[in-house]
Amino acid sequence: MATLKDFRNNIKPNWCPGCGDFSVQASIQRAAANVGLEPEQLAVVSGIGCSGRISGYINAYGFHGTHGRSLPLAQGLKMANRDLTVIASGGDGDGFAIGMGHTVHAIRRNIDMTYIVMDNQIYGLTKGQPSPRSAEGFKTKNAPHGAIETALAPLELALASGATFVAQSFSSNLKQLTSLIEQAIQHKGFSIVNVFSPCVTFNKINTYDWFKENIVDIDDIEGYDPSNRMLAMSKLMETNGLLTGLIYQDTQKKSYEQLVTGFKEEPLAHQDLKITEEDFQKLLAEFK
Repeated sequence: MATLKDFRNNIKPNWCPGCGDFSVQASIQRAAANVGLEPEQLAVVSGIGCSGRISGYINAYGFHGTHGRSLPLAQGLKMANRDLTVIASGGDGDGFAIGMGHTVHAIRRNIDMTYIVMDNQIYGLTKGQPSPRSAEGFKTKNAPHGAIETALAPLELALASGATFVAQSFSSNLKQLTSLIEQAIQHKGFSIVNVFSPCVTFNKINTYDWFKENIVDIDDIEGYDPSNRMLAMSKLMETNGLLTGLIYQDTQKKSYEQLVTGFKEEPLAHQDLKITEEDFQKLLAEFK
């Protein structure tokens, strides 16, 4: 059985020292080993940005896609090779700006895969512009008067879009983050895990200390029920989205695969997809 070391490769990450993405990478590797996966059973698909590099730092199948497009690539991969455990990953700019349309439709589609967002509330790779997750008034070198747009609330949006697994963690809390990724992988449907992953170079506001002072852990809320969607939405709003833990899970809703008529569990490469000349001509005639 694979261990944590089996999911490591010899490629050294070039993230800034102290970047929260290091912990996200470690949590994915730990979670994969803990749920009993082998490297050849895991695929990590990423977009563009600092976080987009993560697909090359894990010993598994990897695909470094284009900006905001990790989710369509990952969904196609999962549908084609149903034996793979598929994780899509990216930053808040990748998933909540150019890729926002894909994010919403992936959530409502509910394909059996996991989406991990490394949320540093800034564009790091392109040197510190405000992102959709930057708070109103957030100042950077290219926004010296502060961001004038309202920050996006991604998990409230996920709940409103019909998400069946919504979780959030902090990169410093390796134990919690690893556990949530394990649960996300094991969930039958689309799982979104948002991770507060501080940018130590360009974001001097949302720092490690700031998150430690402001996040609220679900375990500290007496009687919290992650199956209660209304409660999840209410607590997210009460905490200004700074709630960490398993926020919501629906184990009853069927995944996309379970709803597709004639869906076969085995990968497409293993299926007998031969078509006779007669069947092909009948099919062709429908388009004439």
